[in-house]
Amino acid sequence: MFKLIQKFAWIATALLLVAFLFAGLSTAVKKPQKITLNDLALKIDAEEVQKMNLSDNVITAELKNGDKVTAIKESGAGIIETLKNYGVDPEKTRQVAFEIEQNSAKSVIIGVIIPTLIPIIVIVALSLFLMKKFSSGTNQAMMFGKANIHLFANLKEKISFKDVAGLKEAKQELIEVVDFLKNPKKYIDLGAKIPRGVLLMGPPGTGKTLLARAVAGEAGVPFFHISASEFVEMFVGVGASRTRDAFKTAKQAAPSILFIDEIDAVGRERGSGLGGGHDEREQTLNQILVEMDGFDREENVIVLAATNRPDVLDPALLRPGRFDRRVVLDMPDIAEREEILSIHSKNKPLEDDISLRKVAERTPGFSGADLANLANEAAILAAQQDKNKISQQDIMDSIEKVLLGPARKSKIISDKERKITAYHEAGHALVGAAMPESDPVHKISIVSRGRTGGYTMRLPLEDQSLKTKRQFIADLATIMGGRASEAETFDDISTGASEDLKRATELARNLVMKYGMSDKMGQMTFGDTEEAIFLGREITTEKNYSEKTAAEIDSEVRRFIDEAYEKARSVLKEYKEALQKTAEALIEKETLEQKEFYDIVGQYGLKERKK
Repeated sequence: MFKLIQKFAWIATALLLVAFLFAGLSTAVKKPQKITLNDLALKIDAEEVQKMNLSDNVITAELKNGDKVTAIKESGAGIIETLKNYGVDPEKTRQVAFEIEQNSAKSVIIGVIIPTLIPIIVIVALSLFLMKKFSSGTNQAMMFGKANIHLFANLKEKISFKDVAGLKEAKQELIEVVDFLKNPKKYIDLGAKIPRGVLLMGPPGTGKTLLARAVAGEAGVPFFHISASEFVEMFVGVGASRTRDAFKTAKQAAPSILFIDEIDAVGRERGSGLGGGHDEREQTLNQILVEMDGFDREENVIVLAATNRPDVLDPALLRPGRFDRRVVLDMPDIAEREEILSIHSKNKPLEDDISLRKVAERTPGFSGADLANLANEAAILAAQQDKNKISQQDIMDSIEKVLLGPARKSKIISDKERKITAYHEAGHALVGAAMPESDPVHKISIVSRGRTGGYTMRLPLEDQSLKTKRQFIADLATIMGGRASEAETFDDISTGASEDLKRATELARNLVMKYGMSDKMGQMTFGDTEEAIFLGREITTEKNYSEKTAAEIDSEVRRFIDEAYEKARSVLKEYKEALQKTAEALIEKETLEQKEFYDIVGQYGLKERKK
């Protein structure tokens, strides 16, 4: 009610301002004084009149002092005759300049109609504008429960499964879904039911949304998409209303596909939130469950959803009849990474000697989005150097930029710090090269990038999904190689190993508590992780072991780290001269590639491992 009164107050104020404006304009011009014909005759006789203007029966006289006066004469009589009747000397009348105007339609419009209509037009236009604003607000209130659903119809960005590299199994699942929509009869005739929902699951950047767009391009049916976060509002019932509207729109266009991105925004497990069963998010989820389970068999509508947190989804959402199919998207392997790089390099001029295979070998763990970003960064780097084509080195430099950040070559570092950093990184590399189970060293640098003062890049010979205890032990020793190198060389240690110690502690604790690789603790895991579903974060770990066991776990973690440290020190003592040569080369060149490094350590019996 207050807002309505406020709006009317604004209207009244605007109208008053318009009225005052035209009133001011009308009074701004000084109007001539009205006098009688007798007075006008006396002024002419007294030779005070300089000029006269006759328009119809209105006489406007301009006096010699600059003032203006008006008088009205009788109709039908001439001005000269009228003045003569009032006793004006004709000789004095001839001394006055006369001007006679003939009224026309144009003068009537300009003088009468326009001044009258302008205020009316302004007031009407202002009223219509304010009414439109109020009606749009009312329409927005009426549309509040409508879903902001979009129909995918951008033909310029239309893609197909051919534009999606890798993900063969995932694409096969979705190709079947597309065939369901194109040829439903052949499946129904055999008693097969069209799947109600397909859930795309995978880490961020693996191509869930890209696959959904490929389905839109292949299906040839209406494809509606919406983010799950758009369902939920602070007002109770709005989310459920928008859910009903989204499904209603998809049903009306059947056969069709409804894509819900980031469904975990509303699909989290019920009963664990702060709002209990009456939480708005849970009411929205309830409506989604009802809509998905309420599909008729003849309604060829498939719900496609994407999430990178399938572990937090409500079990009712995942049961058969709702999301019948779950498509898992993994990180690409080396062959898929090469294929992805070739797709993202199609519109980029590359030098003839570029090997995308080498790039794929150096990017394990990169997702499809990471590789797209890598190709873009390489193009930017080449453009900054005024090149016409992207070189292999541009791509390799971009890998480090994506992983660690841009090089901070302008950072001023003292000779002492450079020497410590060089020996630190040489220690990592040398221990890694000496451990048979460790990943080969690909590059060493003491150029500061991001928050690191230097780095040693080690990459596996092939993609791995399993890792052995020996490999973990080798990784621990390599991580501790930097600290061990400082202690052996300078008989002192620095803060440069802080991140190494953090990584080593986390890895050692996982060996004991998660992987069951401690001989003393046995084949057991310790600690039950509890998820805070409502908050979406892992905030606690249930301590399902005694204080005595906790002390033993800490002891085992310390043992793993201490043994790795001693192993690193023994390697560095054995190859002390190789450590010195590597560090000196780093101080001189700042960066050593794989071949340069193994050329140095190869003289001391450390050979590069091949597949």
